[in-house]
Amino acid sequence: MSADGTPPRMMPNNIIRFSNRTGWDPSPNRLSLELDRLRAEGRTFIDLTQANPTTAELGHPDEEVLAALTDPRALKYEPDPKGQFVARQAVATVYAQRHAAVSPEDIVLTSSTSEAYSFLLRLLCNPGDRVMVPRPSYPLFDYLCDLNDVYPDRYRLYHDGRTWRTDLAYLEERFENTRALFVVNPNNPTGSSPDGAERAGLERLCAREGSAIISDEVFLDFPMDPQRRLVTMAGSKQTLTFTLGGVSKAAGLPQMKLAWIVVSGPEALKNEALRRLEIVADTYLSPSAPAQLALPSWLERGCAYREAALRRVRANRQELSRRIGESGSGVELLECDGGWYATLQLKACFDEEAFVVDLLRERQVLVHPGYFYEFEGGHHLVLSLLAPQAVFAEGVGHLVSALGGQNIKVK
Repeated sequence: MSADGTPPRMMPNNIIRFSNRTGWDPSPNRLSLELDRLRAEGRTFIDLTQANPTTAELGHPDEEVLAALTDPRALKYEPDPKGQFVARQAVATVYAQRHAAVSPEDIVLTSSTSEAYSFLLRLLCNPGDRVMVPRPSYPLFDYLCDLNDVYPDRYRLYHDGRTWRTDLAYLEERFENTRALFVVNPNNPTGSSPDGAERAGLERLCAREGSAIISDEVFLDFPMDPQRRLVTMAGSKQTLTFTLGGVSKAAGLPQMKLAWIVVSGPEALKNEALRRLEIVADTYLSPSAPAQLALPSWLERGCAYREAALRRVRANRQELSRRIGESGSGVELLECDGGWYATLQLKACFDEEAFVVDLLRERQVLVHPGYFYEFEGGHHLVLSLLAPQAVFAEGVGHLVSALGGQNIKVK
């Protein structure tokens, strides 16, 4: 009985109160429904969104990858909150090759970049705090922010007719009370990488406002121009900076679940961040010992994979550019700095979703509509450049034919 003599309120059986943070709408979009239908019927299609390096026929040395997991040191449990020193040293070597001086002591290993984001949001933000994320970009940040009780606000990336730029003026106007700025370098899917002036502007802004930079650089090893080196934000001394990477892209091994955070910035801030981050990491102790001990071998042998992937994405982009140029279809292939995605901008006004659904249904070719990535202005399609070249060329042929025909659904 309660204090006033009334019986306690009983909850109905089998009623669970779920958190608001996981109240996402699970309704599938039209493209997902069409994909499910094709798969249920056992039909095949050309996947021009394919981004899984383990199925891209890039010549992975499977036996060597697996052999690296048999290090006998993994049989003894010797946890280190930051991760095994030999693995952190291998990551530091990667950054030395990228012309950035990074100490193994400034590196924390995680099981994925998604986990790294969660560690950092817990480190930097209180519930309800605000971070700035790029738009357009990969549709991951809303979920990560929801799970960590953080509000994601957008800042603009825009195409100036030649390349993608960060809208620094927009950031200046809206940056107050921002705990962290997310930078994806190069961005997925635009492939844009901030130039020196943009990096300096972002660092000045964050230093002035007391905000951290989280730079996701999983695609940094994939510059589109063979003569250009994409520049990491690791090693920055201007403001507290967390640089993310992992074996998913650097070694083409997403299934091995190993990533890292490089902490840099003013010495006092960096040391305090590392002290706190070490406790967060010690609470989870996520990465497996066999993967950590295998990391030096994977990163070293990943060089051949990265070279093969670069040849593939550059050749496929060249093929796409050629086919678009010959088609006269009113489509523009937007320039990019790196990564393995291509963005097409269509000059005609059309329904992106209807087009990609029709393309899949009628020609068995899968591409992504631009609204998946929150593109502003115009109408866009997004393709992965990782598919085998013959498969890619066939799929692009169907795509260009559809764009030049009557399949565009005018609004």
